[in-house]
Amino acid sequence: MKKLLFCALALPLLLGACRQPEPAAPLPFDSLLHAYHEEHLKLFPLSATSAGDNRYNDLLPNTLTQAYRNQLKSFYENYQNKLSTYTRDSLNENDQLSYDLLAYECSSNLQGLQFKDYLTPITQIRSLTLTIAQLGSGTGNQPFKTVKDYDNWLARLAQYPAWCDTAIANMKTGLATGYVIPKALAKKVIPQLANFDHGPAEEHLLYTPAKNFPADFNEEDKSRLAGRYKQIIETEIIPANQRLKEFIATEYLPACRETSGIDALPQGKEFYAYAIKRYTTTNLTADEVFAIGNKEVERISQEMEKVKAQVKFKGTLKEFLESVRNDKKLMPFKTGEDIVAYYNAIHEKMKPNLTKLFAHAPKAAFEVRRIEAYREKTTAANYNAASADGSRPGIFYFPSPEPTRYSIVGTEDLFLHEAIPGHHYQIMLKIENKDLPDFRRFLNYGAYTEGWALYTESLGKELGLYTDPYQYFGMLTAEMHRAIRLVVDAGMHSQGWTREQAIQYSKDHEAASEQNIESEIERYMANPGQALSYKMGQLKILELRAVAEKELGEKFDVKEFHNQVLNSGSLPLEKLETKIKTWIAKTK
Repeated sequence: MKKLLFCALALPLLLGACRQPEPAAPLPFDSLLHAYHEEHLKLFPLSATSAGDNRYNDLLPNTLTQAYRNQLKSFYENYQNKLSTYTRDSLNENDQLSYDLLAYECSSNLQGLQFKDYLTPITQIRSLTLTIAQLGSGTGNQPFKTVKDYDNWLARLAQYPAWCDTAIANMKTGLATGYVIPKALAKKVIPQLANFDHGPAEEHLLYTPAKNFPADFNEEDKSRLAGRYKQIIETEIIPANQRLKEFIATEYLPACRETSGIDALPQGKEFYAYAIKRYTTTNLTADEVFAIGNKEVERISQEMEKVKAQVKFKGTLKEFLESVRNDKKLMPFKTGEDIVAYYNAIHEKMKPNLTKLFAHAPKAAFEVRRIEAYREKTTAANYNAASADGSRPGIFYFPSPEPTRYSIVGTEDLFLHEAIPGHHYQIMLKIENKDLPDFRRFLNYGAYTEGWALYTESLGKELGLYTDPYQYFGMLTAEMHRAIRLVVDAGMHSQGWTREQAIQYSKDHEAASEQNIESEIERYMANPGQALSYKMGQLKILELRAVAEKELGEKFDVKEFHNQVLNSGSLPLEKLETKIKTWIAKTK
């Protein structure tokens, strides 16, 4: 009886052991988003530093290794799988958008990992060699306020030589398999590296923080840190940069390609199609981009003709462009500090009108700075976001290798684009928006981010600017510049155009200096597709504003339109269009 009773009691337990375990319930959706963001920061610690998150300031992953790429692949596949456990329709509207964006990110990045851009790790504008110089100079995103900050940087810097050696190994593989950069770009890399491949250590750019210890450091810490700086620069950094420069100058440069476009490489056509999708968030083909660019160049040329007539210039548009490009009366500056002051004056002039167009402004501080000399000749104007905690301001950087050749033409629209209300408003309002999950606060899509910045250039007259026809012409030249980008980027990477052909096309249609044009064309060669994002995003935002004005009539509120464009963070253009059209319908 006892035996039978035992069997009777054991039977349910045995049957239970044979059953499959119940699948674990998915995390609350906001917990999934938080986990993604946290894991992403560890994989991309430089992005964390840029955002003002200092937990990983000592890390520098070797992004060129197969192990790192495998790690990325597992990361995105893992979150794809986790996302599939949620029912999208059961989420609220904001979470549905987060769901779509996370799915988009995972899919797009997994697609990108199929390509071999790690075999071309160094160009004149996109390289860890330049990032390390900027961070280590003490003027970039890396903080140097505490002893721990200094130790973090030394730990991060110690990992840089391994990246350099992997870069050399990868470039050797690239030489053997047909993955090399254009020769014109490799030539520009050599003098950049020459800035950092020699001593004495105390005069090296990376020694700068050791010359500027905070006042509260004690003598023992200062002596230890200065000694470690000298040692790592002499024994590790200088030799690593020497190896890199020597390899590029003697072995790599002679074997680099004469072609300009990415389509000359294996998988080049497929990579460019991916780049178009990644940077424009559209499904446009290279041929369609090329056609849109030509159409926009023609339209803007007609607007330029009107300004030429207004200032009573006798001659062709090309002659007018040449005249504007070389007019000394439009170049009043003597020093870089003069240019900084001029940009600050533009800001003051427009301040009273900002509240007419925007209901919200960032809390983050803002500064104008000249680009550092070591990268000034190869770097275009840009914006560096403020840290999330407000400890570092947003910075508008501009290049002026020759201040006396710096023209006022285009300064107002450039400030609108790179500074206010362009990148500073769009990026910092997003970062400061605590209603967004963290991964969306630091997410950027080029077509949205650059499209917004280019759209804001069209707001100049509403902000009290462009009263001088030459400043308005500057806005047109900037818009023309972005239209030209569609033509020359698609031209070089899909239509067989040469570098020289692209330079000449630019000279024929815009007033920039030859040095500037050359630098821009080489930028597009180094980063295919990125230059397309500006115009494609701007055209979409202008289209959506026109639709809203027409549909809403007197109900149209420009401040609320701008709020709707900005308050969800960076979006693919299709998602932005859906959002604005939903807002229009609700407002009606």
